[in-house]
Amino acid sequence: MNSMDIEVLHTALHWLETGHRVTLGTVVRTWGSAPRPPGSLMVIRDDGQVAGSLSGGCIEDDLIRRVARGELAVRLPQLTTYGASAEEARRFGLPCGGTVQVVLEPLSARSQLHELLAAVQGHQRVTRQIDLATGTVQLVPAVDGDTLQFDGTVLRTVHGPSLRLLIIGGGQLSRYLAAMAVMLDYRVTICEPREEYHEGWQAMEGVTLSPSMPDDLVLAMALDANSAVVAVTHDPKLDDLALMEALRTPAFYVGALGSRRNNDTRRERLQQFDVSAAEVARLRGPVGLNLGGLTPPEIALSILAEMTVRRRGAAAQAGGLLDWSGSTTACRAAVDNTLPVELVRQPR
Repeated sequence: MNSMDIEVLHTALHWLETGHRVTLGTVVRTWGSAPRPPGSLMVIRDDGQVAGSLSGGCIEDDLIRRVARGELAVRLPQLTTYGASAEEARRFGLPCGGTVQVVLEPLSARSQLHELLAAVQGHQRVTRQIDLATGTVQLVPAVDGDTLQFDGTVLRTVHGPSLRLLIIGGGQLSRYLAAMAVMLDYRVTICEPREEYHEGWQAMEGVTLSPSMPDDLVLAMALDANSAVVAVTHDPKLDDLALMEALRTPAFYVGALGSRRNNDTRRERLQQFDVSAAEVARLRGPVGLNLGGLTPPEIALSILAEMTVRRRGAAAQAGGLLDWSGSTTACRAAVDNTLPVELVRQPR
């Protein structure tokens, strides 16, 4: 569950506590090109106020009117579909003939929103199950791999922290990378065993600073497929310790800052430490998409952009964005050592 969804549920609770009738909408299925993915949330108040979004504005107005008129989910949850025909898709402005199915649920004390938010804020991952025939809600622990499921009768939605980012190094770039990652709903851990970097570190909400050695921390975190690791210290004694363990995990993204030459040398070095060729091939280095940026915030943005591409399964060249394989843009200065070491960005 991302921070926007948490805000939506907090708003729903506030409205309920002030005596309003509130309906929760959840996108459960989409076909074709749909503006919002399954799991997107919106709450509708009895006077037409809303929080969240189900379609980026395509179907919200119609839903608000139908809920206010008492046509939908008056006493029990109800499924409704938009864009079932090409004509309807055009009428509601759904792109490319997209179709959206939404479960609408009248909220009450038995909806267990208090319990759900308490679990999420306690860093627990839970599945919320609602039976459309009875409105009965259950909260059960979620396990790795759980995703939204809807069989037409029972809706299961997964809530709680899932994405994690481990950053090796506590320098300037790490601060920007951590701050942006938190906005994208990552739980961020900064691994910085060097004491001289601790005094100047400024605490950030959602970010943990760890003095552990990188390899020990990677093992302790038990990284999963929702985890990413980025090494940015430029010190092989630290970066390589993390990478040799991280590349053996299911982490969806493992990257290292540095030039193409440095990363080629790093790959050779990692194989000397019994990291297999297949595991070394997973390393993203130089890290990030080639956005042409040079400053620490721009580099942080490029790293998170590539992480998003990898997590979403999009092509690296989608929309003209390139990774650093074969690209020579904005790199000659780095080759000539005319940029600060933190900003060295060369193609692989």
